Amino acid sequence: MDNFGATPVQELHSETGNRLFVKREDLLPFSLGGNKVRIAKAFLDDMKMKGKNALIMYGNDRSNLCRVLSSACFAEKIPCLMVCSDDPDHTHTVTGNSHLIGLYGVEVLRCAKNAIAPAVDEAFERLIERGYDPYYIYGTRLGVGNEGTAARAYADAYREILADEERLGVHFDYIFHASGTGATQSGLIAGHLTAGDDKKIVGISVSRDKRRGTRIIEEGVSAWFEDQGLPVPQNLGEEIILEDAYLAGGYGLYDEGILDVIRDQFRANTLPLDPTYTGKAFRGMQAYLKEHDITGKNILFIHTGGTPLFFDALPLITGRKE
Repeated sequence: MDNFGATPVQELHSETGNRLFVKREDLLPFSLGGNKVRIAKAFLDDMKMKGKNALIMYGNDRSNLCRVLSSACFAEKIPCLMVCSDDPDHTHTVTGNSHLIGLYGVEVLRCAKNAIAPAVDEAFERLIERGYDPYYIYGTRLGVGNEGTAARAYADAYREILADEERLGVHFDYIFHASGTGATQSGLIAGHLTAGDDKKIVGISVSRDKRRGTRIIEEGVSAWFEDQGLPVPQNLGEEIILEDAYLAGGYGLYDEGILDVIRDQFRANTLPLDPTYTGKAFRGMQAYLKEHDITGKNILFIHTGGTPLFFDALPLITGRKE
């Protein structure tokens, strides 16, 4: 996973009255790419620094992070367990990511959404009984304590975005992206505050309401600054822009408009979006620009990846009428 290099920036045709660019994080050259390559590397580096020798991850069957961590652990022969929460109706959704996680032989502990902590406890017990010293990517059994590690990936990547601007001779006024766990947005805001520039970082929520999501992002940014030994900026709250108006019903759910965006963007720009993350965020970005009457600006969309999820959506978008 080391030295994967900078990802390309692609300019798209835009009918919004703005110049629209896409940073192709889906092309990161590891395990079918995506922003979770950077975040997984941050977790694995932290695990090794702390002297742990087994990994516990959490997600569900659509999880890009669990797909990347499964691949990395297999490559490095690191024992890996996945705590997997089912959909609200307690069903097991088969996806490209779940197939790949199974391909790597990851042991999966399934649980209801309200029973994650006991499942994490069981994962620890299983690995400890086998003689390992496990590392849980989200810190404690309650999923707190490791927010700064996840944010680190995109605080570092922000410098790459600044280099993209210099190379392209353009200043990005807005950066849009899918906001799920909050790690990407936390890192981008940390990088933005450190750089002291005037960009607006807009997260399009794909899973959480604005109140809870904002709190998680604030915790992530604060943890990053504390990890760096720096004071938390007093204006942090003003910098968090998270929109939850485009959820389409919740995580993993979508509507016809999202499918239309996925189909149209692939045909026009060979941009492989998906209904869970990037397609929802791209459609949300389009709506946000229109609703806020934003024109004449340079817009950067972070394509956070999920290539297997694009192929999961193919039957949905190819079967649609014009």
